[in-house]
Amino acid sequence: MVSSLYNDLALASALGAWVAFVALGLTRWLYKPLSRLGHMRAVYFNRKVIHVLAGGVVAVLVPSFSSWVVPAATAFLIAVLLYIPHRTGRLLWWFQDPGNMYEVSFAVMWGVVVAASWGLLGDWRLGVVPALFMAVGDSATGVVRNLLFGRRTKHWVGNLAMAAVSIPIGWHYLGAAGAVAAVLASFVERFEFPPIDDNVLVPLASFVFLLTWDALSPL
Repeated sequence: MVSSLYNDLALASALGAWVAFVALGLTRWLYKPLSRLGHMRAVYFNRKVIHVLAGGVVAVLVPSFSSWVVPAATAFLIAVLLYIPHRTGRLLWWFQDPGNMYEVSFAVMWGVVVAASWGLLGDWRLGVVPALFMAVGDSATGVVRNLLFGRRTKHWVGNLAMAAVSIPIGWHYLGAAGAVAAVLASFVERFEFPPIDDNVLVPLASFVFLLTWDALSPL
Protein backbone atom coordinates (compact mmCIF):
# COMPACT_ATOMS: atom_id res chain seq x y z
CA MET A 1 0.00 0.00 0.00
CA VAL A 2 2.81 2.40 0.90
CA SER A 3 4.58 1.49 -2.34
CA SER A 4 1.40 2.16 -4.34
CA LEU A 5 0.94 5.54 -2.69
CA TYR A 6 4.56 6.43 -3.37
CA ASN A 7 4.15 5.48 -7.03
CA ASP A 8 0.93 7.47 -7.28
CA LEU A 9 2.56 10.54 -5.75
CA ALA A 10 5.56 10.20 -8.07
CA LEU A 11 3.28 9.96 -11.11
CA ALA A 12 1.18 12.89 -9.89
CA SER A 13 4.33 14.96 -9.42
CA ALA A 14 5.49 14.20 -12.94
CA LEU A 15 2.09 15.00 -14.40
CA GLY A 16 1.85 18.10 -12.23
CA ALA A 17 5.13 19.30 -13.70
CA TRP A 18 3.76 18.59 -17.17
CA VAL A 19 0.55 20.54 -16.46
CA ALA A 20 2.60 23.45 -15.07
CA PHE A 21 4.78 23.44 -18.17
CA VAL A 22 1.75 23.52 -20.46
CA ALA A 23 -0.11 26.19 -18.49
CA LEU A 24 2.79 28.40 -17.43
CA GLY A 25 5.35 27.78 -20.15
CA LEU A 26 4.03 26.49 -23.44
CA THR A 27 0.85 28.56 -23.61
CA ARG A 28 2.63 31.71 -22.47
CA TRP A 29 5.08 31.19 -25.34
CA LEU A 30 2.19 30.51 -27.74
CA TYR A 31 0.42 33.68 -26.69
CA LYS A 32 2.76 35.96 -28.65
CA PRO A 33 2.14 34.45 -32.11
CA LEU A 34 -1.54 33.88 -31.31
CA SER A 35 -2.00 37.47 -30.08
CA ARG A 36 -1.79 38.67 -33.66
CA LEU A 37 -5.35 37.35 -33.90
CA GLY A 38 -6.37 39.45 -30.91
CA HIS A 39 -5.98 39.06 -27.15
CA MET A 40 -9.15 37.13 -26.37
CA ARG A 41 -8.77 34.82 -29.35
CA ALA A 42 -5.28 33.98 -28.12
CA VAL A 43 -6.60 33.41 -24.60
CA TYR A 44 -9.25 30.97 -25.81
CA PHE A 45 -6.89 29.10 -28.11
CA ASN A 46 -4.54 28.71 -25.15
CA ARG A 47 -7.35 27.44 -22.95
CA LYS A 48 -8.07 24.70 -25.46
CA VAL A 49 -4.38 23.77 -25.61
CA ILE A 50 -4.48 23.36 -21.83
CA HIS A 51 -7.72 21.37 -22.05
CA VAL A 52 -6.12 18.80 -24.33
CA LEU A 53 -2.49 18.67 -23.21
CA ALA A 54 -3.21 18.97 -19.49
CA GLY A 55 -6.72 17.68 -18.78
CA GLY A 56 -6.83 15.24 -21.68
CA VAL A 57 -3.39 13.69 -21.30
CA VAL A 58 -3.81 13.25 -17.55
CA ALA A 59 -7.27 11.71 -18.03
CA VAL A 60 -5.83 9.08 -20.38
CA LEU A 61 -3.24 8.22 -17.72
CA VAL A 62 -5.73 7.90 -14.84
CA PRO A 63 -5.68 4.06 -15.05
CA SER A 64 -1.94 4.20 -14.31
CA PHE A 65 -2.75 5.22 -10.73
CA SER A 66 -3.51 2.59 -8.11
CA SER A 67 -6.61 4.46 -6.89
CA TRP A 68 -8.67 7.58 -7.51
CA VAL A 69 -7.44 9.47 -4.45
CA VAL A 70 -4.25 11.09 -5.74
CA PRO A 71 -5.49 12.15 -9.22
CA ALA A 72 -8.74 13.55 -7.83
CA ALA A 73 -6.99 15.36 -4.98
CA THR A 74 -4.50 16.82 -7.45
CA ALA A 75 -7.34 18.09 -9.64
CA PHE A 76 -8.93 19.85 -6.65
CA LEU A 77 -5.56 21.36 -5.72
CA ILE A 78 -5.18 22.68 -9.28
CA ALA A 79 -8.69 24.16 -9.04
CA VAL A 80 -7.62 26.10 -5.93
CA LEU A 81 -4.42 27.29 -7.63
CA LEU A 82 -6.46 28.49 -10.62
CA TYR A 83 -8.96 30.25 -8.38
CA ILE A 84 -6.34 32.25 -6.46
CA PRO A 85 -5.38 34.53 -9.40
CA HIS A 86 -9.06 35.43 -9.87
CA ARG A 87 -9.37 36.13 -6.17
CA THR A 88 -6.24 38.28 -6.00
CA GLY A 89 -6.71 39.98 -9.35
CA ARG A 90 -3.35 38.74 -10.61
CA LEU A 91 -4.58 36.69 -13.54
CA LEU A 92 -2.46 34.40 -15.65
CA TRP A 93 -3.46 36.70 -18.48
CA TRP A 94 -2.36 34.48 -21.36
CA PHE A 95 -5.14 31.96 -20.64
CA GLN A 96 -7.38 33.29 -17.87
CA ASP A 97 -10.42 35.43 -18.65
CA PRO A 98 -11.48 38.05 -16.08
CA GLY A 99 -15.05 37.49 -17.25
CA ASN A 100 -15.29 33.89 -16.05
CA MET A 101 -13.61 31.17 -14.02
CA TYR A 102 -14.51 28.26 -16.28
CA GLU A 103 -11.03 26.76 -16.01
CA VAL A 104 -11.70 26.37 -12.28
CA SER A 105 -14.93 24.47 -12.88
CA PHE A 106 -13.03 22.35 -15.43
CA ALA A 107 -10.57 21.18 -12.77
CA VAL A 108 -13.31 20.67 -10.17
CA MET A 109 -15.50 18.57 -12.47
CA TRP A 110 -12.49 16.57 -13.67
CA GLY A 111 -11.82 15.60 -10.07
CA VAL A 112 -15.49 14.97 -9.26
CA VAL A 113 -16.17 12.53 -12.11
CA VAL A 114 -12.92 10.62 -11.52
CA ALA A 115 -13.59 10.36 -7.77
CA ALA A 116 -17.26 9.41 -8.20
CA SER A 117 -16.68 6.83 -10.94
CA TRP A 118 -13.68 5.06 -9.48
CA GLY A 119 -14.12 5.77 -5.78
CA LEU A 120 -17.84 5.12 -5.52
CA LEU A 121 -18.61 2.90 -8.51
CA GLY A 122 -15.31 1.08 -8.98
CA ASP A 123 -15.08 1.80 -12.72
CA TRP A 124 -12.66 4.57 -13.73
CA ARG A 125 -14.00 4.54 -17.31
CA LEU A 126 -17.27 6.17 -16.21
CA GLY A 127 -15.29 9.24 -15.15
CA VAL A 128 -12.45 9.25 -17.64
CA VAL A 129 -14.79 9.25 -20.64
CA PRO A 130 -16.76 12.35 -19.50
CA ALA A 131 -13.46 14.02 -18.58
CA LEU A 132 -12.17 13.38 -22.10
CA PHE A 133 -15.37 14.72 -23.64
CA MET A 134 -14.80 17.91 -21.65
CA ALA A 135 -11.05 18.10 -22.28
CA VAL A 136 -10.67 16.93 -25.87
CA GLY A 137 -14.14 17.01 -27.42
CA ASP A 138 -15.03 20.44 -26.11
CA SER A 139 -11.68 21.76 -27.34
CA ALA A 140 -12.78 20.98 -30.89
CA THR A 141 -15.77 23.29 -30.42
CA GLY A 142 -13.59 26.17 -29.27
CA VAL A 143 -11.01 25.80 -32.02
CA VAL A 144 -13.59 25.52 -34.82
CA ARG A 145 -15.72 28.40 -33.56
CA ASN A 146 -12.67 30.58 -32.95
CA LEU A 147 -11.42 29.97 -36.47
CA LEU A 148 -14.82 30.59 -38.07
CA PHE A 149 -16.16 33.44 -35.94
CA GLY A 150 -13.10 34.96 -34.26
CA ARG A 151 -14.61 34.97 -30.78
CA ARG A 152 -16.11 32.78 -28.09
CA THR A 153 -19.61 31.96 -29.21
CA LYS A 154 -22.09 29.10 -29.27
CA HIS A 155 -22.84 27.66 -32.71
CA TRP A 156 -23.91 24.19 -33.82
CA VAL A 157 -20.89 23.79 -36.11
CA GLY A 158 -18.81 23.52 -32.96
CA ASN A 159 -21.08 20.81 -31.58
CA LEU A 160 -20.69 18.81 -34.78
CA ALA A 161 -16.91 19.09 -34.44
CA MET A 162 -17.16 17.96 -30.83
CA ALA A 163 -19.25 14.95 -31.80
CA ALA A 164 -16.75 13.98 -34.51
CA VAL A 165 -13.99 13.92 -31.89
CA SER A 166 -15.96 12.57 -28.92
CA ILE A 167 -17.81 9.64 -30.53
CA PRO A 168 -14.59 7.70 -31.30
CA ILE A 169 -13.37 8.37 -27.76
CA GLY A 170 -16.59 7.09 -26.24
CA TRP A 171 -16.64 4.05 -28.50
CA HIS A 172 -13.03 3.19 -27.70
CA TYR A 173 -13.63 3.03 -23.96
CA LEU A 174 -17.27 1.99 -23.62
CA GLY A 175 -18.60 0.91 -27.00
CA ALA A 176 -22.15 1.92 -27.92
CA ALA A 177 -22.81 3.44 -24.49
CA GLY A 178 -19.79 5.69 -24.86
CA ALA A 179 -20.76 6.73 -28.37
CA VAL A 180 -24.29 7.68 -27.31
CA ALA A 181 -22.87 9.55 -24.29
CA ALA A 182 -20.64 11.46 -26.71
CA VAL A 183 -23.67 12.57 -28.74
CA LEU A 184 -25.40 13.72 -25.55
CA ALA A 185 -22.29 15.57 -24.35
CA SER A 186 -21.93 17.26 -27.74
CA PHE A 187 -25.55 18.39 -27.58
CA VAL A 188 -25.52 19.82 -24.05
CA GLU A 189 -22.29 21.74 -24.75
CA ARG A 190 -24.43 24.15 -26.74
CA PHE A 191 -26.03 25.40 -23.52
CA GLU A 192 -24.85 27.15 -20.38
CA PHE A 193 -26.67 28.79 -17.51
CA PRO A 194 -24.18 31.15 -15.84
CA PRO A 195 -22.53 30.52 -13.48
CA ILE A 196 -23.10 26.91 -14.65
CA ASP A 197 -21.03 26.47 -17.79
CA ASP A 198 -20.34 23.68 -20.27
CA ASN A 199 -17.41 22.46 -18.20
CA VAL A 200 -20.06 21.40 -15.69
CA LEU A 201 -22.85 20.32 -18.04
CA VAL A 202 -20.75 18.18 -20.41
CA PRO A 203 -19.14 15.85 -17.83
CA LEU A 204 -22.21 15.84 -15.57
CA ALA A 205 -24.70 14.92 -18.30
CA SER A 206 -22.47 12.24 -19.81
CA PHE A 207 -21.58 10.81 -16.39
CA VAL A 208 -25.21 10.54 -15.31
CA PHE A 209 -26.11 8.93 -18.64
CA LEU A 210 -23.32 6.37 -18.34
CA LEU A 211 -24.25 5.70 -14.73
CA THR A 212 -27.85 5.03 -15.79
CA TRP A 213 -26.77 2.81 -18.69
CA ASP A 214 -24.50 0.83 -16.39
CA ALA A 215 -27.30 0.37 -13.86
CA LEU A 216 -29.64 -0.99 -16.54
CA SER A 217 -27.03 -3.00 -18.48
CA PRO A 218 -23.62 -3.31 -16.82
CA LEU A 219 -20.83 -2.08 -19.07
